[in-house]
Amino acid sequence: MEHKALAIADAQFKLASDDATFVGYASTFGNVDSYGDTIVKGAYADTLKEHGLPKMFFNHNSYDVPIGKWVKAVEDDYGLLLTGEFTPGNAKGDEVKAGLKHGTLDSMSIGYSLKKGDFDETSGGRTIRKVARLAETSIVVFPADKFARVDLTSVKAFADDLAQVETIRDFEYFLRDAGNFSKGAAQALTARAKALFSLRDAGDDAGAIKNEAEIVARLERMTQ
Repeated sequence: MEHKALAIADAQFKLASDDATFVGYASTFGNVDSYGDTIVKGAYADTLKEHGLPKMFFNHNSYDVPIGKWVKAVEDDYGLLLTGEFTPGNAKGDEVKAGLKHGTLDSMSIGYSLKKGDFDETSGGRTIRKVARLAETSIVVFPADKFARVDLTSVKAFADDLAQVETIRDFEYFLRDAGNFSKGAAQALTARAKALFSLRDAGDDAGAIKNEAEIVARLERMTQ
């Protein structure tokens, strides 16, 4: 599961007069983000049709009750525009709404998955043409990479994401976008890394070997 954050200013966030409904852009098109990635218009069409609307959480905390629900998602020329409702009586939702009104919360973030063929690699990142699944969209305190984690409540989703990791570059993206794992998830990743790197060509340069060693060392630290 990867995550991307968008500042409320860029999200053009608006809270309706009823204090319960709000709209905002969870993702913008054609811009190069801090990871060097660009998402193109139409990237969310298939996942919205196949999987429906994402869940709504605070800080990607999918172990809690959702703070509300997304009731509409539309792609326009600017980005992915979501309309949401806070759940009446949800204490966390009331806290989040108060933070948004006061300006102490200032970011939205999407939790999504990619598959092979969904993107093209560029010199500085990726051009993402299709999002395989938009699982959730959160209101967050900080940019989402500081809160990103694999949600092990869905073992199949983790397995599907892990199956897409086939190269060193894939591991770099995977670790960059989902940096906090449980011990079990880290062990699974370590096993995948060792199996993949054992197939390395004997003629690979020292730099590639060093990158592999660093990835394995980082994963092993997570399992301790």
